[in-house]
Amino acid sequence: MKELPQVSPDVLETADAGAAREAGGGGPTAPPERPATSSARLVATLAAAGALAGLVIVLVFGWANPKIQAHRAEVLRQAIQEVLNGPESVRTYYVVDGALSESPVPGADTINAERIHLGLDDAGEPVGYAITGQEPGFQDMILVIFGYDAETDRVLAMKVLESKETPGLGDKIFKDTSFVAEFRGAAAPLEGVKSGAGSGVENEVDMITGATISSRTVIEIINNRIEALGPMLDESGS
Repeated sequence: MKELPQVSPDVLETADAGAAREAGGGGPTAPPERPATSSARLVATLAAAGALAGLVIVLVFGWANPKIQAHRAEVLRQAIQEVLNGPESVRTYYVVDGALSESPVPGADTINAERIHLGLDDAGEPVGYAITGQEPGFQDMILVIFGYDAETDRVLAMKVLESKETPGLGDKIFKDTSFVAEFRGAAAPLEGVKSGAGSGVENEVDMITGATISSRTVIEIINNRIEALGPMLDESGS
């Protein structure tokens, strides 16, 4: 008996594929189409997600903002005590139309309104004003508070409230105790000099080596605030 010829598996696979194409009308079968997403449904989903996120932000802000303001008020209170050497009491004035007023303008934002603080001793006598000011430093805005005696025209003390100056250099304006101490009793207007180059004049402040811009900014803040408020402070004191 004659043996049947051997058929290669590749040939059988090719034949099966051809048969499948003939049965299906030729060509590979296309994948099923996905149902189209409604644009209105997509917009509604995004709107709902945005509204939910906004609600969460509002709720968190409403919870956190009073705590933030209370913390800032406490930091300011402590700073006033520090730069005025612990007054017995403090009286706050608002700057209104170029004069000092015990009351702000009706309807004004009392949180961000310009204010100064007068310290009083146990006999009710003024010991000095606590004044805040801010100007751009090397990196960002520098916020400073300082004590000032309008009668003697001297700075009582200085404290940096907010600063983002370069760590290790600019941040020495509040970390370098020698620099901070130079403002105690310094005569106004202040004059910044290179470290060790001063002549011993009472209004000289040695600037920080490597942080000249930051230390000069602190000096300029104090000088500019005294110049702007000087007439008001003299009038109030008299």
